[in-house]
Amino acid sequence: MGDDLRIGVAGYGMRGSLAREAHRPGNGSAVVAVCDPAPEARERARADFGPGTRVTADLADLLTSDVDAVMILTPDHAHLEPALAALRAGKPTLVEKPLATTVEDCDLILHTARDHGARLYVGHNMRHMPVVRVMRRLITEGAIGEVRAVWCRHFVGHGGDFYFKDWHADRRNTTGLLLQKGAHDIDVIHWLAGARTELVSAMGALTVYGRVTDRSPGTPADWYSPETNWPPLAQRGLNPVVDVEDLSMMHMRLENGVHAAYQQCHFTPDYWRNYTVIGTAGRLENFGDHGEGAVVRVWNAGRRDYDPEGDLRVPVEVGAGGHGGADEALVGEFVRFAVEGGTTDTSPVAARDSVAAAVRATESLRDGSVPREVPPVAPDLAAYFTAGQV
Repeated sequence: MGDDLRIGVAGYGMRGSLAREAHRPGNGSAVVAVCDPAPEARERARADFGPGTRVTADLADLLTSDVDAVMILTPDHAHLEPALAALRAGKPTLVEKPLATTVEDCDLILHTARDHGARLYVGHNMRHMPVVRVMRRLITEGAIGEVRAVWCRHFVGHGGDFYFKDWHADRRNTTGLLLQKGAHDIDVIHWLAGARTELVSAMGALTVYGRVTDRSPGTPADWYSPETNWPPLAQRGLNPVVDVEDLSMMHMRLENGVHAAYQQCHFTPDYWRNYTVIGTAGRLENFGDHGEGAVVRVWNAGRRDYDPEGDLRVPVEVGAGGHGGADEALVGEFVRFAVEGGTTDTSPVAARDSVAAAVRATESLRDGSVPREVPPVAPDLAAYFTAGQV
């Protein structure tokens, strides 16, 4: 493997696909060690990465092995301790999104990275999704003028399969799905609008899956089956604890005066997200996201009645692999950052800001939609990460 970055992986479950993406022996990076408490996960790691891979249940064993960098791919509520340990060991560290499930834990991770001079990277792969990059390019080029409003509708068609049959369904593990699932889109809203959220309010409820009585401590063999797990009330084998909302809406006021809205529904028949960005000289909207045929349309040539085509149509060229090529690009940026340092399109501070907005929105949702102020990161931390963690 020669000059490959030697990567250790903590947690080899659902996001193990990101580790497999990073395993490019002879092409810059290779997974050489995997840590997971589950025997079946360790067996999968041996099969996927080869018999020479160091496989362990002990995080300390992973960190003292011959690894150059670490990827934290544990469940959301288990990010904090392995992230702190990897950063304290001075390892360049990728933490899968969301960075953590509380604002305090996010800030602790940021402080630890700075205090130990360890490079921190957060897996917000949507910043690398072709559809998002097309929208950002059009905005940067001035296609719609100055951004003043952003709306996102997230149709989570597989929500009953992906988020209500395991730890995601329990708010003790996720805070809520506005955070676990919405952190991606909140980060994109901030990126497209050019500012973080300073004030938020929200409403929502457990409107459908709370009525499903078939609960199980394990998941059924056909846990993911779009053909049979429909309509949503026909779902079975839900997690014994289901107390996160399956329908949520949040309103945001950003620091630069942009107003934004994010809506999330986990029982729609289709699975995609739709962004509308409105500026002082037009608007843009995506149709489709990381699948074939996705397109971004722009309306900016004057007033008219209903017009489904717009004035500019930009096809989205999706790549191979996860999330339309975003996972590949994310891993490539992390490997480059781990080796060379410097600035990145993803941002640990922005990752923290998306968590902060989601946490405060969840508090508002569960408290009669009372608005919440969203605390900013400490200025010295913001300056450190903005400068490329030097």
